[in-house]
Amino acid sequence: MSDIRDEFTNTFSDPDPVRRAQIQMLKPLPKRFYKEVSIGRSEGDSFAILLDGRPVKTPAKQVLAVPTEELAELLAAEWDAQVENIDPGIMPVTRLVNSALDGVAKDIRGVFEDILNFAGTDMLCYRADQPEGLVGRQQAQWDPILAWMSETFGARFILAEGVIHQRQPQAAISAFAEALRAYATPLGLSAIHAMTTLTGSAILPLAIAERRLSVDEAWAFAHLDEDWQIEHWGTDDEAFQRRELRWRDMQAANAVLDSLRTA
Repeated sequence: MSDIRDEFTNTFSDPDPVRRAQIQMLKPLPKRFYKEVSIGRSEGDSFAILLDGRPVKTPAKQVLAVPTEELAELLAAEWDAQVENIDPGIMPVTRLVNSALDGVAKDIRGVFEDILNFAGTDMLCYRADQPEGLVGRQQAQWDPILAWMSETFGARFILAEGVIHQRQPQAAISAFAEALRAYATPLGLSAIHAMTTLTGSAILPLAIAERRLSVDEAWAFAHLDEDWQIEHWGTDDEAFQRRELRWRDMQAANAVLDSLRTA
């Protein structure tokens, strides 16, 4: 019997949800080959996902094991939810954990720095100069988050209009980095990095992690400009589909981050 982990290496790891769907359509889904999904103890008091008593492996052949039982339950639920076929397209938590164990764990510093780079060009700092309604909406929704960053962490970001690059003060980036260090584990950074790439903001995921914003609020803030355009010009099916797929990944990243609080 072929190994499910070999068959889905590319599908589980591709970061773009639409690309994953395209890969998935190019090859038939394998049949579910297991009856029972359970959780067992693994090395270092971690929790492993078991299929008929055998541990699941990541694409890099590591045991799929996580530090909290809550996260293990999220993973087990995804594997148990597969019916006739195994569909990685509906297993976002598994994909994210695979990425954390196989990739981020080997380059924590690089992922940390990538999030800081996003903070240096954060979407919340780039404002429209017109129309007046959009300008006012950005101020009303984004300004309080930047004020919270300043008051809570001492990270004072500078605003800019349009797309002209605004270099942020090193003090602001350093203060942001200090706040981010609380989540500098492979799983923590994987979740925050995923939310950062999905929203175009590093500040919003930190606000979620610190419980300043809910994931729904942060998602709405991230799509403020897009929603303004939709209100005035409408949308299309492809854009809607892409946003729905990304929202599912956003929810999964938030669930992973939330599950780590019990560690």
